Amino acid sequence: MKNKIKAFLDIVKQRNGEEPEFLQAVEEVAETVIPYIVEHDIYYGKNILLRMVEPERAIMFRVCWVDDDGEIQVNRGYRIQMNSAIGPYKGGLRFHPTVNMSILKFLAFEQVFKNSLTTLPMGGGKGGSDFDPKGKSDNEIMRFCHAFMSELFRHIGSNTDIPAGDIGVGSREIGFLFGMYKKLRNEFTGVLTGKGISWGGSLIRPEATGYGNVYFAQKMLETKNESFKGKTVLVSGSGNVAQYAAEKVLQLGGKVLTLSDSSGYIYDEDGIDAEKLAFIMTLKNVKRGRISEYLERYPEAIFEKGKTPWGVKCDIALPCATQNELNEADAKLLISNGCICVSEGANMPSTKEAIAIFHKAKILFAPGKASNAGGVATSGLEMTQNSLRFNWTREEVDNKLKEIMSDIHKSCLKYGTDKDGYVDYVRGANIAGFVKVADAMLAQGIV
Repeated sequence: MKNKIKAFLDIVKQRNGEEPEFLQAVEEVAETVIPYIVEHDIYYGKNILLRMVEPERAIMFRVCWVDDDGEIQVNRGYRIQMNSAIGPYKGGLRFHPTVNMSILKFLAFEQVFKNSLTTLPMGGGKGGSDFDPKGKSDNEIMRFCHAFMSELFRHIGSNTDIPAGDIGVGSREIGFLFGMYKKLRNEFTGVLTGKGISWGGSLIRPEATGYGNVYFAQKMLETKNESFKGKTVLVSGSGNVAQYAAEKVLQLGGKVLTLSDSSGYIYDEDGIDAEKLAFIMTLKNVKRGRISEYLERYPEAIFEKGKTPWGVKCDIALPCATQNELNEADAKLLISNGCICVSEGANMPSTKEAIAIFHKAKILFAPGKASNAGGVATSGLEMTQNSLRFNWTREEVDNKLKEIMSDIHKSCLKYGTDKDGYVDYVRGANIAGFVKVADAMLAQGIV
């Protein structure tokens, strides 16, 4: 079996040798899915996984825009349309200086499995630009978004490819992107998700990824007759996902100790309560400040510059910042400090070595493709509402989100439960996601 996995990975590495993030994502899937393929004749010998790791289409384009000083700036734009076997491409746009083909291919590949797990008819895609929104004026961001969409519009559509937001792309950016799309195509259609409530958006969409992560963690805890009530929780990040994960933890009776950004993390021993979280939301969403400014209002807290929060003693950890933020040493610290559950809110925030530590210790561990699927699931619900020209209530959307996260958890249990009762959620999520897409690909032939 090791030889089969190695032979497959050698082919992928030969074709994608300069793309480490993508190779990391493929290796994690291959190690769990290839043994399953070998055991099932319907999939064996069809090269289905090899077909899955090749994007159906990879688009790169130039984006020229003018800054406030009248200087012409040039960025790269991308859209990876990975797999459309079960529905139109669906996945976010990321605006960040680290964006490149490797990161977007890894995200698109993960998105295929994540979207499959939601049970909704959505294929996988991802896109973005190396444009950095930080420090830019609203007018500069508008000009960039309009320039970006002036090329992207020809590759997307409500039945073809429906982008959403991601890091660096919030409601402001979605508004600018949608405005240009509407002008160019002369139609009002649900081609982007994450829209404002007054123009086609869905209630709960901003909260969905963070809420969904906590709902999934809650389901994992229930298998051990545990809950969030009275538990100490570490959250990394301080953006949309982290904010609403923290909010839901508080609602379920947990105590949030940390939040972070690229400059470091804050630790509040008394807990980041609802009032303190509201301050952070204003700081990050309105003032666009740094997490260290938390100490100006709450000086009893501690700010650790340039560090991640995984050394703080806790019961539950929710990594919600970015890929590979939690490494092997961090995982060992969490285990030694008594952590019983890790649920990923970001995409691939734990390294391969960290995941091995969690599995060896047999703690509850949820991979992002399962636990952070609430965001894209609610995007799918937004698409449905757009098609119906109708809005569901907040309670209706939240209940549908809970149901979807519960169904994803059940799928993970089905394919990931070991003989000793331990649940390998990575294996469960990978195989469950693979089966639905693979069945569709087999049915549609070699295309």
